Amino acid sequence: MAQVVATRSIHAIFLSKGSGTVQERAENLKPPSFASKMLARDARAVVLGRTKSRITAKRAARAEPEVIPVRSGDLPQPITLTTGQEFTFTIRRGVGTTDCVSVNYDDFVNDVEVGDMLLVDGGMMSLVVKSKTEDSVKCKVVDGGELKSRRHLNVRGKSATLPSITEKDWDDIKFGVDNKVDFYAVSFVKDAEVVHELKNYLQICDADIHVIVKIESADSIPNLHSIITASDGAMVARGDLGAELPIEEVPLLQEEIIRTCRSMGKAVIVATNMLESMIVHPTPTRAEVSDIAIAVREGADAVMLSGETAHGKFPLKAVKVMHTVALRTEATISGGEMPPNLGQAFKNHTSEMFAYHATMMSNTLGISTVVFTRTGFMAILLSHYRPSGTIFAFTNVKRVQQRLALYQGVCPIYMEFSNDAEDTFKNALALLQKQGMVKEGEEVALVQSGRQPIWRFQSTHNIQVRKV
Repeated sequence: MAQVVATRSIHAIFLSKGSGTVQERAENLKPPSFASKMLARDARAVVLGRTKSRITAKRAARAEPEVIPVRSGDLPQPITLTTGQEFTFTIRRGVGTTDCVSVNYDDFVNDVEVGDMLLVDGGMMSLVVKSKTEDSVKCKVVDGGELKSRRHLNVRGKSATLPSITEKDWDDIKFGVDNKVDFYAVSFVKDAEVVHELKNYLQICDADIHVIVKIESADSIPNLHSIITASDGAMVARGDLGAELPIEEVPLLQEEIIRTCRSMGKAVIVATNMLESMIVHPTPTRAEVSDIAIAVREGADAVMLSGETAHGKFPLKAVKVMHTVALRTEATISGGEMPPNLGQAFKNHTSEMFAYHATMMSNTLGISTVVFTRTGFMAILLSHYRPSGTIFAFTNVKRVQQRLALYQGVCPIYMEFSNDAEDTFKNALALLQKQGMVKEGEEVALVQSGRQPIWRFQSTHNIQVRKV
C-alpha cells in the first residue's frame, strides 16, 4: 500500500517515528520510480501533494527529528470522558485507569496552572485544571469524548517548555545526514536560534539539507519573521496552533505565514486536518475541499496529508482528492502579465531580475519555462513568481532535483549537461517532446542560471525563446 500511495500524485514524503526499524520502513517506500537514496526514518505520514508538476520525478524525503510532544500514556482500552467528570493526569509512569492517566512530560505539573484549559487530541476534548499536587493535575471535563492511548495534550494559550532539539534528536539528525535526506522539519521552534544551530551543524557536516520550521506554537508568532528568515521554508501546523491559540485566529495566521514566506521566497506547506473526514469516510466534506482550494489560492507550495494516509481507511482516495482539487484550483488562477512582488528578499540579486522578466515572458506569451541550474536557486525564484506555464527545471545534481519537487509549479528533471550549451538545450527540448510535455512547434523560454556557471568560467544569465 505504501508503494502505491508513494507513486500517486505525491512529490515528497514526510518521515517520522513509527513502528519497525528505520531501514525496514525506508525499504518499504522505495518503489522503482521513487528516490534512489535510502529514506531516513519511517513512513508514518505520507505527504505533500504538490501541484502543476506532471512528470514522474524523484520525490523528496523530509525527516522530522523525534521531538516528543506532550501526550497521554497507554490505556488498555479507550476511556469515555463525560462532561462534569473529574479526571487526573499524572507524571507517574504506567498509570491508566478510568479516572487517571499518565503524561509523558515530567514538567507537566509545573507548566500548567489552576484555571488552565487542557485540550486533548487537538481540541476533541477539553478539561479545566481544578488543582495540582506534586505529581498530578486534577481536572474537570468540559467537553467529553473518547480518550485513547497517546493523545496529544495542549494548554490553551501556552507552550510546553520543551527544547526544539533534544539529545535524541541529534542522533536522528546524524542519521539523516548519513542517509542524505532533503529536508529537516523542526518542531516547537520558538526563535531563530535553533534554526541557526541546526544549520551550523549541517554546514560543519558538509550536508546539503534544507530546514523547514513547523509553526505550531504560540511562542513562534512574535518571532515569525526572524524564524522564517533563518529557515528554508515553513509549515503551517494548524492542529497545534488551533489548540494553543483561539481557533478563529488560525486562518488569519495561515494567510500571514503564507504571505511572509512568499515575500521572502521561501517554501510554505499547509498541514493538518486537510481531509480529516477521509480517515473514516471515502469522500471529503465540502468544507474540506474548500479548505484545500483556499490554501492553494493563498499561495501554498504544498498541502499535506497526515492521519489520512498514516492510519486512514482511504489513503489512495485522499491523495487523489487532494491532487484533483489542487490542480482544478490552480487552473482558475490567472497570474496576469505582471509577476507578484517578492518584497525585499532578492532586490539586490541579478538573478531576481532575470526570474522576474522570464516570468513576464511566460505570462505574456503563454509559454512554459525551461531552466538549467546546478543549485536550484533560479528554479525556486521562478516558482515564487508563479509563472503561468510549467517550470521545467533541468539539473545535473540529483540532490537538487529531489529538493525542487517541493516547490509549486516546478517539474525537476535530472539530466547530464553536455560541455556545449547548445547541445544541452537541444537534448532537453527533445526529452520534453518525447515525454509529451511540449509539442513540436511550441515555444518555450530557455533560462540559464548564472549563480553557479554551467558553460562559462564566470557567472552569466541568459534568456531566450525557442521553438520546439
